[in-house]
Amino acid sequence: MIERILTIILPVLLIVLAGWLYARHAKPDMRAANKLNMDVCVPLLVFTALSARDFQLLAQWKLLPAAALVVAVSGLLAWPLCRLAGVSPRTLLPPVMFNNCGNMGLPLALLAFGRDGFNAFVVLFVISNLLHFTLGAFIFNRHTSWRGLARNPIVIATALGLLFGVAGWHLPDWLMLGAKMLGDMTIPLMLFALGVRMLDVSLAGWRIGVLGAVLCPLTGLAGALLVSPLLQLDSQQHALLVLFGVLPPAVLNFLMAELYRQEPERMASIVLIGNLASLLFVPLGLAVALA
Repeated sequence: MIERILTIILPVLLIVLAGWLYARHAKPDMRAANKLNMDVCVPLLVFTALSARDFQLLAQWKLLPAAALVVAVSGLLAWPLCRLAGVSPRTLLPPVMFNNCGNMGLPLALLAFGRDGFNAFVVLFVISNLLHFTLGAFIFNRHTSWRGLARNPIVIATALGLLFGVAGWHLPDWLMLGAKMLGDMTIPLMLFALGVRMLDVSLAGWRIGVLGAVLCPLTGLAGALLVSPLLQLDSQQHALLVLFGVLPPAVLNFLMAELYRQEPERMASIVLIGNLASLLFVPLGLAVALA
């Protein structure tokens, strides 16, 4: 079990480390690469996974409400703790509710459960990101423009992928292959960018960082263990939901905190310490999922 978990996690950490080491010497500006990833590669990854010939969307429909419920349970559990800790819910709730299911979750799902598990995990990724760009944006700023969110490439790709998946439509093989090749760039580019981003954050405000680092996986795991029997998930779906639940806070929370000027320094600490703490929580979650 330990060897299998290490085989899953170490390639992920290796790419993150490569990004961090490169950033220490080259100081790359990743804005163009990140925009390319968010505008082109991630949408194509989502679309090709949801519309793939070997992916039965209807067979994984339970993962749609499962992801939404885990996000909701995490928020409900963390809300009263914000008051007790004297922390603004706008700062603490997003990193607890929205985890690193893209940068870390997708490659872990691929390595742990193969292509079938990866395609199923994309459903969890899609729902989490839809909620992040809608509900999460509203938590950061109540004046968020919903019209702008509707033009988000990931939202559009998700809608098209769901339409193709439900209707049973398929792109020509040559077009699907090209789109998939671009989509497959997402994971290594995300992990490398995560390593580069880690160079910019600090341990200042470590107390709230530790609080967020612990709350995110624990509330997510509690939500997964509560939701799984409620929806009567099969063994693989249960394992994927447990993995989804124990992931650390998403790096995107830091970018959104900068955008909305919602205590980005404290958010940076939560993201950094949370991703470091994943060295403990992710193996624990994998052990539970793979048991």
